[in-house]
Amino acid sequence: MNEHTPQRWARRIRMGRHATTVTAAAGLALTAFAPTAATAAPRPDVVQQRLDALVKEDGMPAALATVKGRDGRSRTYTAGVGDLATGSGVPVDGQIRAGSNTKAFTAVVVLQLVAEGKVGLDASVDTYLPGLLRGDGFDGRTITVRQLLQHTSGLPDYMDAPALTDFITIQYRYFEPRELLDGALAQKALFAAGTDWMYSNTNYLVAGLLIQKVTGRPFGEEVTKRVIDRIGLRHTYVPATGETALREPHPHGYLNTGPGVPLVDYTAMDSSMAWAAGAVVSTNTDLNTFYGALLAGRLLPAAQLAQMRTTVPTELLGPGVRYGLGIQSRPLTCGGLVWGHGGTAPGHRSRGGVTEDGRAVNITVTTIPDAPTAGRMTEAVDAALCR
Repeated sequence: MNEHTPQRWARRIRMGRHATTVTAAAGLALTAFAPTAATAAPRPDVVQQRLDALVKEDGMPAALATVKGRDGRSRTYTAGVGDLATGSGVPVDGQIRAGSNTKAFTAVVVLQLVAEGKVGLDASVDTYLPGLLRGDGFDGRTITVRQLLQHTSGLPDYMDAPALTDFITIQYRYFEPRELLDGALAQKALFAAGTDWMYSNTNYLVAGLLIQKVTGRPFGEEVTKRVIDRIGLRHTYVPATGETALREPHPHGYLNTGPGVPLVDYTAMDSSMAWAAGAVVSTNTDLNTFYGALLAGRLLPAAQLAQMRTTVPTELLGPGVRYGLGIQSRPLTCGGLVWGHGGTAPGHRSRGGVTEDGRAVNITVTTIPDAPTAGRMTEAVDAALCR
């Protein structure tokens, strides 16, 4: 997920990044919907105003959010239309593809294995996946598990492989994780392991393979058992092999293929291309619950949570942003930090996180915004937490 990336990274839609895609919003008659009566906040409400602006001014088909305030109450919001073909409303707290929020789930499972003594953070990847990573400028014997989770491995991004350049042609295509990895191994290393930082989905592809090797169980089963079921995320899941539709009420997600071109409905898709880097389906409320439980110590022992929150600077993601192990921190204008990750999948972009005192927000739009609109999403998160 992420803005201010170098130009060569911004040419394509990126899972989990602030992609610079032009929004084709002209001609869309979009109607704003208020929160449901049971959860409606008094007007004027800064969150509703921000969502309305994302639809009316920035051309997002829909925007939806859940905000947990200092009073502990959660409020849900919607704006726009849930289906451009029918004009139907946005389902309150509808399911969305969470994109690179998946990385936080994956990192939690790896860190649980660290706590169990089954994985060493500073052990090499070759310890668990011998011979897997060999290529131009990278070697699994010199890349650590920590560097995978922190994006300091230097591994090239499999999303740069030719097979993934056209999302239209692969909407329903199944990819084996090894096929995705081969696309990364054919590229040159970004830098020598441990010498720099660069976001690469390959890191979490490898982390997923490591989870499977160490546990002997499928990645999705481990995430479900160790995270989703443990804290009762009732509307969150890892899609099964071949599963393309979302299971519960949801707004449609749309792929923008260029200016002046109608948006493509990308709601149904084979998410195998995202796998351990971005396949999780969730809701704004469940994501708030997940990050809240994580920071409260309900998913990791104190030692591993401290490791997760040990960060390095990542100015590519924005001023003051720092990246830990599958989680990032961003400074708030009212002081303190918001901890989360955010995510992008074809058709959805989410931003949000939680604060130390339990405030939480997650905002989702239903097409990938351009860079200025992505910045306004970040501002909306700040406004929701600082109001």
